[in-house]
Amino acid sequence: MKKIKTVARKPRGRPPLIGKLVVFGVGLIGGSFALALKKRRAVAHVVGVGRSRANLLAARRLGIIDEIAADAGTAVKDADLVLLAVPLGQTRAVLAQIAPHLAAHTVVSDAGSTKRDVIAAARRQLGATFARFVPAHPIAGTEKSGAEAAFAELFENRNLIVTPEPETSARALKLVTAAWKLAGMRILSMDAAKHDRMFALVSHLPHLLSFTAVGNIADYPDAARLFQHIGGGFRDLTRIAGSSPEMWRDICIANRDPILAALDGYLSDLEAVRGMVEASDGPGLAVKFSTARNARAKWIKPQ
Repeated sequence: MKKIKTVARKPRGRPPLIGKLVVFGVGLIGGSFALALKKRRAVAHVVGVGRSRANLLAARRLGIIDEIAADAGTAVKDADLVLLAVPLGQTRAVLAQIAPHLAAHTVVSDAGSTKRDVIAAARRQLGATFARFVPAHPIAGTEKSGAEAAFAELFENRNLIVTPEPETSARALKLVTAAWKLAGMRILSMDAAKHDRMFALVSHLPHLLSFTAVGNIADYPDAARLFQHIGGGFRDLTRIAGSSPEMWRDICIANRDPILAALDGYLSDLEAVRGMVEASDGPGLAVKFSTARNARAKWIKPQ
């Protein structure tokens, strides 16, 4: 009897975590997210949506996205995950555009720096689909923007904060956190109001101070000469003033009350320092500066 030779079948690889990813706003955050997932073979197809055709063409040329969508409704058809990485002022409109076109399995998430306003907009615009909306904030970035600023390693060893609501689907939350973990992030969860107060202090306020420091010098009649003599300290303080004005305008409006509270606290401190300088209070200034230096050494570790 003739033996039949059998050939062992090669085991099939696991399917990617995400079949179709749609990114609204293919800039630093949205583009880097797509690149990170592509690097780990965790996504099969990426669709990009945005206001700038030139930026979308650059994103496709760079391999960040595979397809440019003609409109929001077409883009999200049969999507597994939709990421909103647009300026906060656009969030409500984008949610309204995509809501009627979302499939029953589609999960929607965002990458905004504020959470209460985004959650309120999602609740209003998505209706029953709100359960599949996962509010999230990746704590990563640079002062650059646009598709050409994106890179796959942006999120490595950084924190992602999720602020799920009681209605948030466990499946949706699992998908979003799994995707960001593959991008290299550590996952933290907190209440949206707590998130917004925290980032008003540690992120939004420093950006306002940076923009203001540059604007203050720019207002002097001899600004050109002054800027010729800036040193490393001024450069370090104002690096983030190179960030997107549109994004930070929207953040200030969206997180108005916590930012006002942060500004009031800072102005009070600044007024106290002014009083010490006016009084030539050397011991008081030394204590103030030493306390700040010690706190920085204790809490801010080199990256």
